Amino acid sequence: MLLDIAIIVFLIIAAIILILVEIFLLPGITMAGVGGFLFAAGGIIFAYTVSTTIGNVTFIAALVGFAAAFFFLLRNRSFSKVALNTNVDSHVTSVIDLGVKEGDEGVTTSRLAPIGKAIFHNVQVEAKSEGEFMDENVPVVVVRVEGYNVIVRPKTDNTINN
Repeated sequence: MLLDIAIIVFLIIAAIILILVEIFLLPGITMAGVGGFLFAAGGIIFAYTVSTTIGNVTFIAALVGFAAAFFFLLRNRSFSKVALNTNVDSHVTSVIDLGVKEGDEGVTTSRLAPIGKAIFHNVQVEAKSEGEFMDENVPVVVVRVEGYNVIVRPKTDNTINN
């Protein structure tokens, strides 16, 4: 009887530890979560095979023990050393805010296949060709600006300057 209780206690404690590791440390569903669930189920089922009273006590004690450990770890901030606590306070600058507008002339600084880099008014932006690939150092004209995209085409002699 004492050995049965020791086995049940070991299984439940191992289950609680594995489930808490799964929740707080490991992303997704891993072997720790599956193992914790199997240990908990095995401990509770084994407790019910010993007697119904021990099974009921084990089930309630496992729930209370898990909840207590869970709330203790949440309150204790012991995971604040390993948790990601950075705030992202940056933003994306629109090409319109950079002063790039339809009709501006520039030059590609990388191959546009169909997206690459181009420079307009000494500002390098991501440019997208209208369909054809363009090599580096090709003069281009802005056809339109759509949100964060600058659509360009190669500059030709008959391109009208705005």
